[in-house]
Amino acid sequence: MSYVIRAARPDDLQHLYEMAKLTGGGFTNLPPERRALKAKLDRSADAFARADDTLVDELFVLMLEDTATGEVRGTCQLFTQVGQRHPFYSYRLGTLTQHSRELDRTFRAEMLALTTDLEGSAEVGGLFLHPGERAGGLGLLLARSRYLFIAAHRPRFADRILAELRGIIDEAGGSPFWDGLAGRFFGMNFQDADQFNGVHGHQFIADLMPKHPIYTAMLTETARAVIGLPHPSGRAAMRMLENEGFAFENYVDIFDGGPTMTARTDRVRTIAEAREARIVAIDSDGGEEALVATGHLTKFRCAFGQVRSVGDGIVLSTACAAALGVAEDDVVRHVARVL
Repeated sequence: MSYVIRAARPDDLQHLYEMAKLTGGGFTNLPPERRALKAKLDRSADAFARADDTLVDELFVLMLEDTATGEVRGTCQLFTQVGQRHPFYSYRLGTLTQHSRELDRTFRAEMLALTTDLEGSAEVGGLFLHPGERAGGLGLLLARSRYLFIAAHRPRFADRILAELRGIIDEAGGSPFWDGLAGRFFGMNFQDADQFNGVHGHQFIADLMPKHPIYTAMLTETARAVIGLPHPSGRAAMRMLENEGFAFENYVDIFDGGPTMTARTDRVRTIAEAREARIVAIDSDGGEEALVATGHLTKFRCAFGQVRSVGDGIVLSTACAAALGVAEDDVVRHVARVL
């Protein structure tokens, strides 16, 4: 089978909706609500239609398609600059150190402070791969295609980039972090808040949450235990982010306490190591396993392929060339599959 990453289209709404129903909750960027998903596709269409290479608040949605059957099996999203329409809130986990002479003791208190430090960053998110396709590296293709898209449209993305990982959700679909902190202020369980959040965003949380720092010692033990931890299904994604150069710098999601990973955009490994080259030949005689991308905006496509360097150009594998719709003398961007 051959798979390709392509720009989302309006007729992908049903595909997105079917995938959204499989996420299991807490997946903010892919809510199982048609109106919210259509709004995402409309916003993405506007971004793809804008030809001006300037930095504004935009959303691009990409889809993973089986070229043999036309079935859509995954999706991912890119935000060019968050926090421009509404404040982008996070909790920053910090420590307050105090010393008592009388007791001759030093006390260190861990605190959560509401912050907009990450406002203005680009964001990669909304990655979902159909459960039946979680083999063969397709998750890697989805994740890293986003960086090749950024490389191809670099002026349209901020200089810092973040990725929010879903936090811990229990077997009943609840969030220990929500129950121990935010839920106390809203009279709303996590499932209801999750649904509202997916449609309307989490501005309502920021509006009603206390703005002063919160001592983690005042939270329940179950809430404290999950701060900064990814959902088990997100551990592999966290490792991929770390391989790309992202780091956890004590920022957590105000909704479920999941970790926020950050990096400098130009230092993301796939972006830094990607190279442009002209195709001098197409054959199936082998080469280095690579991710290969071509095209601008709606014509963007990305797939796995084999690449051999020949002088200043490359020889590209036949199947990859067919998936991308490229021929000799076309220019592609490629990066090694193994980091």
